[in-house]
Amino acid sequence: MSNILEVQNLVKQYGDFTAVKGISFDIRDGEIFSLLGPNGAGKTTTISMLSTLYAPTSGDATIAGHSVKQKPMAVRNAIGVVPQDLALYEDLTARENLIFWGQMYGLSGKSLAARVDEVLEQIGLTDKAKDRVKTYSGGMKRRVNIGVGLLHKPNLLFMDEPTVGIDPQSRRAILDTVKDLNKQGMTVLYTTHYMEEAEELSHRVGIIDHGELIALGTRKELTRQVGQTETLILHIGENEDPEALVTALKDIDGVLEVNAIDHEIAVITHAAKDVLAPVVTKANERGIKIHSIDIREPNLEAVFLHLTGRALRD
Repeated sequence: MSNILEVQNLVKQYGDFTAVKGISFDIRDGEIFSLLGPNGAGKTTTISMLSTLYAPTSGDATIAGHSVKQKPMAVRNAIGVVPQDLALYEDLTARENLIFWGQMYGLSGKSLAARVDEVLEQIGLTDKAKDRVKTYSGGMKRRVNIGVGLLHKPNLLFMDEPTVGIDPQSRRAILDTVKDLNKQGMTVLYTTHYMEEAEELSHRVGIIDHGELIALGTRKELTRQVGQTETLILHIGENEDPEALVTALKDIDGVLEVNAIDHEIAVITHAAKDVLAPVVTKANERGIKIHSIDIREPNLEAVFLHLTGRALRD
């Protein structure tokens, strides 16, 4: 599989502050690649350099074979950008917005009208196309914003935190739209600070923090970095004493670590199913009622915690 994007030692400085510190990665044609990191990690600055909005201080990137430094216009023709901030005219309808931005891309006439119809279908707003954007929910506006980035049929779509500040139902619709676009052949660079979005959408994930790319790989490759552990979450009653059970559980063979927070006990192990029976036995022996048990595989939040010593959303 060929690479549609290749980033080489990309740096962005603002005076004495370095926002992006020599990151390198590639994106393969046809994949969803997520940049995952907390606010201020350098995700938007990276997108801005790749979309030629900001010039890199040093380093370079090529998109569809074109350098962002040497051939910015060719790069712009190859990419679509869905920014964090909405770029819409609220007094216009969705169709009118798409027509306006399509004209900015150089589209016109019947080809523009046909493309607008296609995009409205892609983003699921055909039936709302004649409504003014100011009457839309936040999620619907985000979908129109996505549509703008699709009008000129880009090779690569940049989506910069497209679900920030919207309701769960709209968020679900946008995630489904991203997956549908990818099934249709669209390559996507997606930035987010939501671990669950990166896990659901991505073929590969780059974890970025303080302007540095600190890990990159598939979910499976990344979670190997935390030792392939699993966690049993025991939910106990409010009147139960978790500390008494924590001490007992630490003696079970195969248990690596036990922690209690409020009325949950986390049992970390290499194989949760192997220790499940002895864990329940210990609880029964001490008269502690377990209301429910969850088994959690290692996730990207655990990887970030392992690499940085802090939670992803600190």
